[in-house]
Amino acid sequence: MAQPTRATRAADPAPDAAEPLGKYRRKRDFAATPEPSGGKAAKGTKTARKRAAPALSFVVQKHAARRLHYDFRLELDGTLKSWAVPKGPSYDPADKRMAVHVEDHPLDYANFEGVIPAGHYGAGTVIVWDRGTWVPDGDPAAAHRAYRDGKLKFELRGEKLKGHWTLVRMRGKRQRDDQRDDQRDNNGWLLIKERDEYAQAASAFNVVDAMPDSVLAGTARAAKKVAKKAPAKSAKSAAAKKANARDLPALPEAAKKAKLPLALAPQLATLVEKAPADSSQWQYEIKFDGYRVLARIDGDDVRLFTRQGNDWTSKLRGLAAEIRTLGLPDGWLDGEIVVVDAQGITDFQALQNAFETSRADAIQFYAFDLPYYAGHDLRAVPLDQRRLLLRRLFEANTAPRLHFSESFEASPDEMLAAACRMKLEGVIGKRNDAPYVSTRANTWIKLKCTLRQEFVIGGFTDPKGSRSGLGALLLGVHDAQGKLRYAGNVGTGFDTAMLGTLRKQLDPLVTDAPPFDDLPRGIRGHWVKPKLVAEVSFGAWTREGRVRHAVFHGLRTDKPAGAVSVEKPAAAAKSAKSAAKKAPARKAPAKETIGKIVVSHADRVIDTSTGLTKGDLVRYYASAAGLMLPYLKGRPIALVRAPSGVEGEQFFQRHGDTLKIDGVRPLDPKLWPGHPPLLEIATEAAIVAVAQLNVVEFHTWNAVARSLDKPNRIIFDIDPGEGVKWPAIQEAAALTKGLLDELGLQSFLKTSGGKGLHVVVPLAPRANWGWEPVRDFAQAVVQHMAATIPDRFVAKSGPRNRVGKIFIDYLRNGVGATTAAAFSARARPGLGVSVPVAWEELGDLTSAAHWTIANVGPRLEEMARHDPWAGHDAVRQTLTQASRRLAGS
Repeated sequence: MAQPTRATRAADPAPDAAEPLGKYRRKRDFAATPEPSGGKAAKGTKTARKRAAPALSFVVQKHAARRLHYDFRLELDGTLKSWAVPKGPSYDPADKRMAVHVEDHPLDYANFEGVIPAGHYGAGTVIVWDRGTWVPDGDPAAAHRAYRDGKLKFELRGEKLKGHWTLVRMRGKRQRDDQRDDQRDNNGWLLIKERDEYAQAASAFNVVDAMPDSVLAGTARAAKKVAKKAPAKSAKSAAAKKANARDLPALPEAAKKAKLPLALAPQLATLVEKAPADSSQWQYEIKFDGYRVLARIDGDDVRLFTRQGNDWTSKLRGLAAEIRTLGLPDGWLDGEIVVVDAQGITDFQALQNAFETSRADAIQFYAFDLPYYAGHDLRAVPLDQRRLLLRRLFEANTAPRLHFSESFEASPDEMLAAACRMKLEGVIGKRNDAPYVSTRANTWIKLKCTLRQEFVIGGFTDPKGSRSGLGALLLGVHDAQGKLRYAGNVGTGFDTAMLGTLRKQLDPLVTDAPPFDDLPRGIRGHWVKPKLVAEVSFGAWTREGRVRHAVFHGLRTDKPAGAVSVEKPAAAAKSAKSAAKKAPARKAPAKETIGKIVVSHADRVIDTSTGLTKGDLVRYYASAAGLMLPYLKGRPIALVRAPSGVEGEQFFQRHGDTLKIDGVRPLDPKLWPGHPPLLEIATEAAIVAVAQLNVVEFHTWNAVARSLDKPNRIIFDIDPGEGVKWPAIQEAAALTKGLLDELGLQSFLKTSGGKGLHVVVPLAPRANWGWEPVRDFAQAVVQHMAATIPDRFVAKSGPRNRVGKIFIDYLRNGVGATTAAAFSARARPGLGVSVPVAWEELGDLTSAAHWTIANVGPRLEEMARHDPWAGHDAVRQTLTQASRRLAGS
């Protein structure tokens, strides 16, 4: 929640133990705000103590106030103890999130979603971002003292937040229980993720970006709540609504009735190097040089949000008023705000200057999508139908600063050439049949005239000659491990006013140490905390990863510095089959036929970090089945099922008692006495059919069914510990290959799709090399690596043993152990894929999930022509000589 003014704080009386919600109530006018008054909340600790084995609740509310933040609340002593977390929670233990302690809230606040009216405390939009229960570490009764002492450890069991966390006060422990309320509430705390199985590096998974929406059904349980003393509707707005009511166009058939959500994350475009070959299935718009803004219209209440969820309505009151005159029913408009120069070109620096010089009247809004409209969710409606409806809504528009973003019939190459001649940034392409998804997707693409992206400002140099302010900005980008890497400098593109503005913003951030990791020699300047983000165009990347011929365009306040990395081109999405386009207005089917398999709930999102659906996964397996089957057929399998998606509960299935699918065969129970029959997948169609039953991962044994007591391969799983960077993982795979080469063993490489790499050694099964001898040999190899290079490798499993080091997992080689098969997707955010690669390709890999189900298509086509594992099946090697060589090393 926003903090009270100094005058308000000074007037607050000392807290009253009999009225724990006194401060909460004094700050609010419940005749005007939809927030609960707390009349039904428990008072003091008696109510809480009367509960039998109470399940303590927690809630995190995303609060788009003057500044977007997250309100973190824990139930304790009959109220919700509350902290405002500006950046939101992070799964990265290295991220120590500032958490400002604020007043206790009533228990029924946990269900509150709504809009707090302007002029009132905490004005802005509130949604329930996560909720669940929390369990204090150790004795639950000690939680009260831990909270008072300023160090509270606990486990969260939420829909988004899980595992162990710590809240710790930054300024020592509280001395007296009767300390003044305002002193306690202004204490700074830190919210820290503990190192456990849920911990992840921020560069791999940012939970607030990946999962931006409410967890309440419809994201709008309280969306219709309005202030009881809201201003009367303007006559102009009412007249506009009356005039437009007769002419409102009909809704597309695929529109679904839905409440208007309080918050909406926008769809983002993917950078590509070239347009799709079949441009007839795409439409193209000018790429604006501005800020992305979404407008939420609920009657006369029009609110404007940035892509990060910040409420900019107060900055853009004039635009909000013009949007109100459109007289539209409730809905969301997606668009961009810009400032246009005398030549009709959008100017990003001029847009920034408009805010700083109070010239917001120069800002215009171009609308290009309509995800919600008139009580309906249009996100599943094809893009061309959404835009047709949006165009018709803007036909009667007379507001001078509101525009419909037109698309053009010219080819993308012609459009891009024209945009470049006009000094525009580029063009945006959108697939006609695509739904609207709240993530970055390759159904929207961007083609740029020059290389251009955001950079973190890590320092600056002094001006020379007659120049004032600064000489150049020192730039950085985050790598795959989240480290800020030096990326060169930019010294052009500034005018005198911008130089002065930048220097005023940089001076308070000056620090002694450079923020860059492994800064190259000879780079000098004034270092600053990496808080500001610059938009920069440039000619090329150098071999050292620095920009050439860079030009500054402005600061970005709509993107956090921690999210800035190198933007790499990807492939555009392929258009759907033409048959699916013949009737694009029909209702989105609950079922979809892929091959000969009927897929239920194909549109259900199974990975919220990317928006990928169950249908996407099944389509991937249909495309990969031919390449995948040889690695499954004849081997016992274990299946990882994720019926609630990759963030939900997962479980292994090894046996076939509940799996009745053609092509999935139970093996002879005599092969593994004392266990139910194992399973084998024998056909390509079975792979697709199993995926339809919510199977995400396919794991296999290291032996074939006909010789189950004799493994025919060894798996060395390069498993990195916390803090190990990707180049070290690549090096570990190369060193493993080097040792195997010395032992006379041929090996093959594949990505794991998860965290590391898999080195595979095929064997000819012989009677004298059963499971135990093979496992012992694999363990000896790992022990040799750890003894030879102890600063890089460990021979013991367990997260604590391998912090900063790599454990080459030999345990995959025991009887009954399994490993993700080649071409298996992984049930993790991003849905990475385990893909065979040639050893020569090792240096080109960017991560263990270099390929995902979204981008692996071209790789599959390439592998159909050229197999990087050619000769794998013909290898007939044993461990006899290798074992002797290893023993004598």
